[in-house]
Amino acid sequence: AYYMHQSPSWFHQMETLVNHFVELIVPFFIFLGRHMCMIHGIIQILFQVLLIISGNLSFLNWLTIVPNIACFDDASLGFLFDSKEDSVKSQVCKMQAKEAAGEKPPPRWGCSVRQVMNISLGVLIAYLSIPVMQNLLSPKQVMNTSFNPLKIVNTYGAFGSITKERTEVILQGTYSENANDPSAVWLEYEFNCKPGEMTWRPCLITPYHYRLDWLMWFAAFQTYEQNEWIIHLAGKLLANDIRALSLLQHNPFEGRKPPRWIRGEHYRYKFSQLGGRHAAEGKWWIRKRIGPYFPPVNLEGLKKYFESRNWPHPHGSQRKDRP
Repeated sequence: AYYMHQSPSWFHQMETLVNHFVELIVPFFIFLGRHMCMIHGIIQILFQVLLIISGNLSFLNWLTIVPNIACFDDASLGFLFDSKEDSVKSQVCKMQAKEAAGEKPPPRWGCSVRQVMNISLGVLIAYLSIPVMQNLLSPKQVMNTSFNPLKIVNTYGAFGSITKERTEVILQGTYSENANDPSAVWLEYEFNCKPGEMTWRPCLITPYHYRLDWLMWFAAFQTYEQNEWIIHLAGKLLANDIRALSLLQHNPFEGRKPPRWIRGEHYRYKFSQLGGRHAAEGKWWIRKRIGPYFPPVNLEGLKKYFESRNWPHPHGSQRKDRP
């Protein structure tokens, strides 16, 4: 992603054109016969591999690859299987040869039941999909919403819209007795993959999903009042909670007492310029402080906040520190 981001404008325009072609035109290849269906599968899988290499969408691209495997029939995938006499491939070939010769096994009641169930399920899904399709065609489309109590069908989209800037919440802790002391030394917690330390190379997130990093990214779009869980996390870090710390890459207070205060700072991040001054200094990122995300908090001050939400106070949590 770092290197593709530095590409010239014409390259990004070509990316957009290819994206529209793959997502809007190529899917219709499925209905144009065996060979075009396989071409569809190849294009879609290669497109997802490109996204895996250049983006951080975790398991989403892998899930998209799975249904595209169905574009390849037995003949095209046969080379992947053993051809020995008693192998699965050999047995399937014999069954296909019998069907081609007009020999069919006698019908069994289980097959009839399965057909009835398949048709019934198809009709049910089609009926429940009516409001989903109406929503899809609506100018006021709603994303990530279920339209029935069973949640069998729903609208899903990884992103309803894309931001043009990358903002991040940076969690910092200090031993200072006064959180407002200008001389207080604030140390930063580092997450597994989300931007933080500017000299850390962006990681490749696939297929594992770092959910906390993902949530931190979305929290940066909003306020901490809309993401109360981040205050819960701060309380856990104030207690050096082992389970919370296991979700992070670096704890600046490792092996020591937990910090007295923790605060959230809001930063705007962007890639450093390839070959530029910041890149020469080993920085992958450039950041600029926007302002505070949430004010400094301590365990004592969070007591009522936790009690009002029926959260166990971190004082009772398992701690990882030395006296």
